[in-house]
Amino acid sequence: MDNSPIYVRERGNLRRVGDIVLAQPKPVSSCRRTNPFVLRKEHFIFTYNAEGSLRYTTKSLFDIALLFVADNIHHVDSLVGFPEQIGDRLFAAAEENRVFLNADISPKALQLFGDAYGEMVLGSLCLRNRFPLLHERMDEIKTFNSLKSLDLFGCRLGDEHEIFQHLTSSSLSSNLIQLFIGGNGLSDVGLQRLTAPIRMLRKGLDRLQLLDVSYNPISVKALRHLTCLPKLENLDASGTSLKFGTGLKTTIWDLLGLIYSEKPLDTFDHSRCKTEGWAEQVVNQWETNGSQMPKQKKVDESKTSALRFFGRQKFVREVLNTAPSVCESETERLHFFRPAANDDIPEKRNPPTINYQETPSLDNIKKRQHRSGKRDGSHRSPPTKRLSSSALSAEDIDLMNSYC
Repeated sequence: MDNSPIYVRERGNLRRVGDIVLAQPKPVSSCRRTNPFVLRKEHFIFTYNAEGSLRYTTKSLFDIALLFVADNIHHVDSLVGFPEQIGDRLFAAAEENRVFLNADISPKALQLFGDAYGEMVLGSLCLRNRFPLLHERMDEIKTFNSLKSLDLFGCRLGDEHEIFQHLTSSSLSSNLIQLFIGGNGLSDVGLQRLTAPIRMLRKGLDRLQLLDVSYNPISVKALRHLTCLPKLENLDASGTSLKFGTGLKTTIWDLLGLIYSEKPLDTFDHSRCKTEGWAEQVVNQWETNGSQMPKQKKVDESKTSALRFFGRQKFVREVLNTAPSVCESETERLHFFRPAANDDIPEKRNPPTINYQETPSLDNIKKRQHRSGKRDGSHRSPPTKRLSSSALSAEDIDLMNSYC
């Protein structure tokens, strides 16, 4: 009555009432079996006894059913409510059958597992300097909505990459805590586009605590776009157009409430960023399969001609053999962090120098006293981040119109 698939057993045969086409089993030996319910070789476990004789035992009904569901995972509506132990074994069975290498099935299957098991499928994803993998598997990567850490360093994103909309989507931004987007040729305009949803629509990246924008051509003007991140605690601006000095430290303190770290922060150490979750091996399969793309099986003549004409095979080969576009050098680290309540403030750590050779005038003394009074008030707590409509530029207004 609700258009659900119905199966009926008649005279020992099980047939389906509906329009779902079940996956056909793989050919076994010289006999190609087309009935998915005929007992297959995979349903037996073959062993040898002490005398060397071949013996076999049947698999459990659970294992047979698990294999059947894994082969037809793209027909499953939902896994919500199934125990995580079942989901783990089902995911492993689908991975073993290389289901996630099929571009037509993989996005839906990963979305199915992600909706049911969240960060257990993938809680951290590291694509550092793996830009071919990002571009080839964009649809699958967009299904990982429970990521807490995402490393896109050196992925050649530029200022208008489609991944920006996914980063600020409500499904991902509610979980994302760490984001590494260094070495992507990201300018002030790109950072403006990335933060536009939260600045103008109050959504996206509202839980972000760590941001890496190193080795991008961003200037001090781009820092005002980061004032909308309410929970930002760590910032890496190494290798950018920002010039280290007292002025930069004061600006970042006034805008973001962050102070300069004399020592490199361990949170920006690449060794801490890893791909973790059930789909870890799936990501490795994607990369391995992509590197073997020029050696794949023969294709029909029309497709071969198209590949030669557009140079796709040559492009993939060159991309895979290309060195990373950005290499972290031994430049001066610009790491900033939010101090604890009992930490010293930047002005106390770096007291201003006074020139005693010049005699200050009475007006200058009054101005300095007035400024020092304001500084004393700022010593008590970090500056609050404010967002007013007057802070929106003409570019922000155009971006806002594009979202409507």
